[in-house]
Amino acid sequence: MATFLTSPAGSADRSVPHLILVGLPGSGKTTVGPLLAEALGMPLLDFDAEITRREGMPVPEIFGQKGEGHFRELEHALTTELAQVGGMVLAPGGGWVARRDNVALLRPPGRLIYLKITTSVAVLRMGASATSRPLLNRPHPKGELDRLLSARIGAYESADLMVNVDHLDPQQVTQKILASLGRP
Repeated sequence: MATFLTSPAGSADRSVPHLILVGLPGSGKTTVGPLLAEALGMPLLDFDAEITRREGMPVPEIFGQKGEGHFRELEHALTTELAQVGGMVLAPGGGWVARRDNVALLRPPGRLIYLKITTSVAVLRMGASATSRPLLNRPHPKGELDRLLSARIGAYESADLMVNVDHLDPQQVTQKILASLGRP
């Protein structure tokens, strides 16, 4: 069994479904993930952090040196490993959900939670860091987000739970998810 950055091997309970946060860049997956994991007492796995650890280089360098296709294969390989364990809060990159075979590996029993955000709010939240994201490193990040949302909307909306995050802070998003899961 693989060892993940966020937890020792074997600590993720296979009998408990993964909770998988999906949404556009800037929707809060990386921020909400740790809050949700802590509230539920579950390990967290942020895909970008895990892939960075394994590859020894940050995601923008992976994209730059090896291309998006290579990065997507790394995401898929990680997803294949995660299908053998359970009980984790997963925060994959925004494009992970667009690859149906990724989703099929974890769902069911895994549950997709869509952090729905408008592209204009996502750009505001990311601020200057938007251009440090490989798919948004363009003159008009909002236009790129609009394009990504258009391509991914069907996959996002297939989620088991949707939380509109435009006017909520990360704690409020976490509370909404917990309430939807029947947790106080």
